Amino acid sequence: MAQKPLRLLACGDVEGKFDVLFNRVRAIQKKSGNFDLLLCVGNFFGSTPDAEWEEYKTGIKKAPIQTYVLGANNQETVKYFQDADGCELAENITYLGRKGIFTGSSGLQIVYLSGTESVDEPVPGYSFSPKDVSSLRTMLCSTSQFKGVDILLTSPWPKYVGNFGNSSGEVDTKKCGSALISGLATDLKPRYHFAALEKTYYERLPYRNHIVLQETTQHATRFIALASVGNPEKKKYLYAFSIVPMKLMDAAELVKQPPDVTENPYRKSGKEASMGKPIPAPEEESACQFFFDLNEKQGRKRSSTGRDSKSSPHPKQPRKPPQPPGPCWFCLASPEVEKHLVVNIGTHCYLALAKGGLSDDHVLILPIGHYQSVVELSAEVVEEVEKYKVTLRRFFKSRGKRCVLFERNYKSHHLQLQVIPVPLSRCTTDDIKDAFVTQAEQQQIELLEIPEHSDIKQIAQPGAAYFYVELDTGEKLFHRIKKNFPLQFGREVLASEAILNIPDKSDWRQCQVSKEEEEMLAHRFRKDFEPFDFTLDD
Repeated sequence: MAQKPLRLLACGDVEGKFDVLFNRVRAIQKKSGNFDLLLCVGNFFGSTPDAEWEEYKTGIKKAPIQTYVLGANNQETVKYFQDADGCELAENITYLGRKGIFTGSSGLQIVYLSGTESVDEPVPGYSFSPKDVSSLRTMLCSTSQFKGVDILLTSPWPKYVGNFGNSSGEVDTKKCGSALISGLATDLKPRYHFAALEKTYYERLPYRNHIVLQETTQHATRFIALASVGNPEKKKYLYAFSIVPMKLMDAAELVKQPPDVTENPYRKSGKEASMGKPIPAPEEESACQFFFDLNEKQGRKRSSTGRDSKSSPHPKQPRKPPQPPGPCWFCLASPEVEKHLVVNIGTHCYLALAKGGLSDDHVLILPIGHYQSVVELSAEVVEEVEKYKVTLRRFFKSRGKRCVLFERNYKSHHLQLQVIPVPLSRCTTDDIKDAFVTQAEQQQIELLEIPEHSDIKQIAQPGAAYFYVELDTGEKLFHRIKKNFPLQFGREVLASEAILNIPDKSDWRQCQVSKEEEEMLAHRFRKDFEPFDFTLDD
């Protein structure tokens, strides 16, 4: 017999609006039936007079549901929480404590951490320290059987929670939130993580807690930030959900991946966070990368700030990007670059027509600095690569085409992300996928399908040889190169009769044209692409 799920409510900052909250809970229960628990994160008490609270404290009024709350986030409200280990504040309202694990009779496991992050000693009564986070981790993660927890309650957001996810609106998750909580969430692997304090509602796409193809599949985590009770913008402050405790679930059901699952937003910096260190912000890309004014015959160098390099007598000297071991045909600052093929330049990446392309609009996305593969790109470069992908898909769609992207990190020194448009009338996305899979089988190449929102960085280690294809639907096919690999495999598939039907163009060396013709094609592409050019928005 299947276990009956628990019905729970989670709430954001109450800020002393107890009547508004509990009246809303009553209305929900009247309409949808009773819930088992109400979990409150953020500021439970506010700066309002205590008259309303006194009615609950003295028993004149009563919470309609068993309610569990986190502690103070500021000095003003510390007075309400007398016992650091938790206590009953009023009938049906319980303070969980500064930190700990609450296990219900059903087996539901809730980890809670009250307050905001502090590195001061002694730690204020409304804060938590690296030691607090470390002790929680030790309590739970010390056994080999640990798989994760059902729910994590914190008041601050975890830093970087927006990485790889949907937009968090006005909240900049690279600057806002707690790095210690990011580390805690990485290690505890909660199925649900609730937070507040930012006065807004944000339900992040679920993220996975394992590395695809490298680790055993684990359950996904859902992060939900809730707004303040009774906020005038009517942002969501109550979240209803059902949950079966992890320990009672079938293993296969527990690890089932949602269709919109993404990579873990904290994975890259998880090790540093688990040591109690703040997660460092991604480093800025170097200003010694160059931009060439495509409207001038000779490229005039200007810094990545967009200013002419002569305009500032004391230019900033940031970290230099990786340097090539020798001359590189694709580093934009290199004299070896055939600049007449460059058709668009961003802050960290540029577009160039492919030499000997499969079509006149076959382009490459390349990093301006020297990076060998997608796996080695910094966060800023990855972000701009994604911008170019989205923009090129829109551009080609407007011209009745879909685009296929592939990268071969094998016998190459500088990342070249190939973008090949295919007319919609030629074939479907499934036809393209089938063509890659069929030719891979014929050549005994193991081509694996990986989740749509997966990040190649989480699958391949820096330095590892691989080949991957990305279709216009976001589906990806991946092959880890162990020994040999046909250098023209990607082109051969797309040039085949099943796709573009131009088999004689499978080798780029057979497709070269004169420099004059290349200049003409590049000029035409720049002109056509200009209405879609996101670099002109800055």
